[in-house]
Amino acid sequence: MGEWLRDRLARVAGPQLAGLLVPVAAVLAAFLIGAVMMLALGANPLEGYWALLEGAFGDVDALADTALKSMPLLLVGIGICIAFRASVINIGGEGQMIAGAIVSTLVALGFPDLPRVLLVPLVLVGGLVGGALWGALPGALKAYSGVNEILSTIMLNIVAVQLMNFLLRDPIMDPYEKEHGRLPQTERLSENSDLPLLPGGTRLHVGILVAVAMAGLAYVLLWRTALGYRLRAVGHSAAAARYAGMPVKRTIVAALTFSGAMCGLAGAILVFGSESHRFVTDGSSVGFTGSAGFNGIVTALFGGLHPLWTIPSSFFFGGLQFGANAMQRAVQVPAALIVGLNGLVVVFVVSSDRLRRVVGESLAQGRRIRSGESIDG
Repeated sequence: MGEWLRDRLARVAGPQLAGLLVPVAAVLAAFLIGAVMMLALGANPLEGYWALLEGAFGDVDALADTALKSMPLLLVGIGICIAFRASVINIGGEGQMIAGAIVSTLVALGFPDLPRVLLVPLVLVGGLVGGALWGALPGALKAYSGVNEILSTIMLNIVAVQLMNFLLRDPIMDPYEKEHGRLPQTERLSENSDLPLLPGGTRLHVGILVAVAMAGLAYVLLWRTALGYRLRAVGHSAAAARYAGMPVKRTIVAALTFSGAMCGLAGAILVFGSESHRFVTDGSSVGFTGSAGFNGIVTALFGGLHPLWTIPSSFFFGGLQFGANAMQRAVQVPAALIVGLNGLVVVFVVSSDRLRRVVGESLAQGRRIRSGESIDG
């Protein structure tokens, strides 16, 4: 029966599409366990999941809010795709988002009177530069000093948080808050730096279009340029790439630089696309990023480390995060269960990555065998 099903999948869907069924099955398994958890708490899982879908995708406003929630996941996921293709593990998305937000905020504070047509692109470039610098540092440490990039990126997350807290509690703090509230935030940033809203009467802004455009550019970078070829070659085998004369060390630095730039851009858009139009924090990275620096990794893995597939992947996880609030209100489950459900999806998706590769290889091998049999015949 198993051989017959695998053969049908290979003939009808092909190895690539059949491989996509594995993460879908992983999500369904996570939701099944979540349903059991809701039953144990006396809640109706069908009602809960329907509320989740309604909250995330039920109307135009819900779709817009889900898209906004998915935007930082998409940009971080794109950065993860670039880094992981070069076999460089970037766990520093949180810090790189903060670094991008800091540089872009300094740009807006330094040039508040620039016309909007100049200031908006300038603050976005500031986010790219800030994130790129914060990503290039662990890249250089790995390439030229052998420092493990996992450790360096995690430690730089902490450094970025402390730098953010220092800046928002004095140097760039809102003067009013210094005198009265002590809330760690900037003053209302220049209106010329606000990201323009898209037509339709929702909160959607051009940051969504920028994120999708970055996914397209990342695809071109990875599969249509010489640099992308070097990134993927180093990822397959650094020794073989070095033997072929490729600059492996510079390629590793480039991978983390581009990855950090995407995360930094996400941080800038979070600041200038927010309703408050301020850079504000609660003293932690999560208070600003919403854990997008970590959740973006899962988004990229679910998208098969492909920038274009990361677009629907980010929309799915954005909907899961935004719709979870509606589910909590509908069935009165504790917030811990929502966090647990998100965690289950993460665990099943990450663990399915290996299974997806095995399924793809198995289906491809079966197709080669059938092809050989037809030739022999």
